Amino acid sequence: MVRALADAGYEGIDMGPLGYLGTGDELVKRLDGLLLAGGWVDLRYNDATAFEQGLRGLDAALDVFAAAPPAPANLAPRPTIACSGTPERFARPGGNAPGLEAADWPGYAARVQIAADRCRERGFEPAFHHHLGTYVETPEDVERLLELTDVQLCLDTGHLLLAGGDPVSALRDWSARVGHVHIKDGDTSILAQALQDGADLREIMGRGGFAQLGEGELDLPGVVRTLGEIGYDGWVIIEQDTLPGRRTVERNIADQAANREKLRELGL
Repeated sequence: MVRALADAGYEGIDMGPLGYLGTGDELVKRLDGLLLAGGWVDLRYNDATAFEQGLRGLDAALDVFAAAPPAPANLAPRPTIACSGTPERFARPGGNAPGLEAADWPGYAARVQIAADRCRERGFEPAFHHHLGTYVETPEDVERLLELTDVQLCLDTGHLLLAGGDPVSALRDWSARVGHVHIKDGDTSILAQALQDGADLREIMGRGGFAQLGEGELDLPGVVRTLGEIGYDGWVIIEQDTLPGRRTVERNIADQAANREKLRELGL
């Protein structure tokens, strides 16, 4: 997989599940010249006890980042912190299920801040990933989190698009807080049909709700142009959420090569 990404012109990779790419010297060997861009760490910010128990996983991820090959400051691994999903929103993603109650936001945000500060104590600047099916899903959720914390944002164009947001406007509006970017495309018609069928987020992914770049509704040229306008100089992670078993490995590799080429054509 690493070789295929390098051949397609990628310069870095996220760590995947903890230990997937190895740790320590094994990690450096498997990266084989690629940089470690960061990786996903979710915590249950809505539950104080579960949050405390989950901090061990965050520490383990930070250990992996600490063993990564050296990189320029703007390309150092970014802990992509996020919240675990809520069953109601996972079943009805895209702002179609209730989120946090107003009274629960202060505690939730305080725990996000604790996680962010814990990353900083280890020398890493985290970015919070809004995501379909979670407590921080809609543009309104993101605004509330930014208001209550000082954490930077991992802006995911596909998840924001399917949650009713405008990624181009969001990049401009939140430019001072955007510390990491995930670029993916989305198809709201697939989301709408899946919701009508009673399908959940996993099935939406399986149906192609996150399309190959250029085949969905994302204003990709607008996103690339706006990244330049706001002076963003960090990682741009290209993603296409799919399900194992629905597509061949060869198809996934070909799509990621095509996705990289699409951005290269746009000057990124």
